[in-house]
Amino acid sequence: MLDTILNKIRKFIPSSIFKFANPIYHWTMAFLAAVIYRFPSKKIKVIAVTGTKGKSSTVEIINAFLEEAGYKTAISNTIRFKIGDASSENLYKMSMPGRFFMQRFIRKAVKAKCDYVILEMTSQGAITFRHLFIDMDVFVFTNISPEHIEAHGSYENYIHAKLTLAKCISTSKKRSTVLIVNGDDKESNKFLKFDADQKITFSVSSVEPYEIKRHGLTFTLNGKTVHSHLSGLFNLYNILAAITAVKSQNVTDKIITDALDKFAGIPGRVQRIEAGQDFSVIVDYAHTPDSLEKLYQVFQASRNICILGGTGGGRDTWKRAEMGRIADEYCDEIILTNEDPYDEDPRSIVEDVAKGIPYEPTIIMDRRLAIREGIKRAKTGDSVIITGKGTDPYIMGPEGSKIPWSDARVAREEIERIKTKSSAVQNSDSTAEEF
Repeated sequence: MLDTILNKIRKFIPSSIFKFANPIYHWTMAFLAAVIYRFPSKKIKVIAVTGTKGKSSTVEIINAFLEEAGYKTAISNTIRFKIGDASSENLYKMSMPGRFFMQRFIRKAVKAKCDYVILEMTSQGAITFRHLFIDMDVFVFTNISPEHIEAHGSYENYIHAKLTLAKCISTSKKRSTVLIVNGDDKESNKFLKFDADQKITFSVSSVEPYEIKRHGLTFTLNGKTVHSHLSGLFNLYNILAAITAVKSQNVTDKIITDALDKFAGIPGRVQRIEAGQDFSVIVDYAHTPDSLEKLYQVFQASRNICILGGTGGGRDTWKRAEMGRIADEYCDEIILTNEDPYDEDPRSIVEDVAKGIPYEPTIIMDRRLAIREGIKRAKTGDSVIITGKGTDPYIMGPEGSKIPWSDARVAREEIERIKTKSSAVQNSDSTAEEF
């Protein structure tokens, strides 16, 4: 409530003055939020996760491990907010909501007597100091690649924002701090420079031999073969980040393997839509060239029908044609569609993506009709891969307009619709044969 009032007051401040005072304003708001909610992070163990990709997945996997170990947890990520057994969908279109929200959320977790709160932290959150006055016990860095370049001004500024988050582990007042870094990432040394009581790196070389399959993966943990229902090398990295985090909290290998065996998947992350069809339908959040390519690589053995688009509002326009190029490399059929146009012309966004495709792809601007067409084209054993939104609850239009949306729900409805229509045709043919 207070942050809403303050944001309204901001509108009356000349932009030149506000720009000068911007850091002071954001610091003051972060401090005020912490004061109002009585610095709640001091009363609970905090695990923070950042990176370009895999943040939400890593948060969810850490949560599964800790719950299997008997801990009561709270999580905040792109997908949902959870405190104990109560979980609600994240409808903010923000992976890391505002300063007052974060401090209030942690205070609620403390009040609910949670043992851990696991937080997804973002570079855009760092710009407005949403991370300040949150004392961390564990900080996890998953990976980094170009994203939000327009918002940050450059790739270097983007890395700097991520490093600002990592710096918090150095200034944390917690008794025993842990810094966990993906040792295979090219920027790992920049994160390892920060102080912590423990610094731990993880690498896929430590779990060899491993095998990536369409319907899961296996890897070696301390000499034993471990299975996960998750697919893709990127998910192996997410699992390793989570394992490293919880082992620093003395969670055993047996608990980890038991939790992985039970962990079926993550909404909007290589999510399989099962409605009795004889082909695969996948919904995934992939919205960068790197994440799109890694997702498509999981399904190289199948015939792929790919449905994708691009994000408007000036967000990383450089990647649109590159996404098209990657789709052309891995997909047998491409359907381009609307995603989140914001204040841009949806058609022009899609045409930018099409520039990376050497032939004229199918363009269906209505996202439901695009998904319907992809499912109609699918044959036994094919994969229909729907990317860009994952669990996003809205399609974002001009002037902040929101159309309620769910790729998973729409895909399920369209599979059922086509099955019903096919069944009706078969019944009609059977009736005709009787006469």
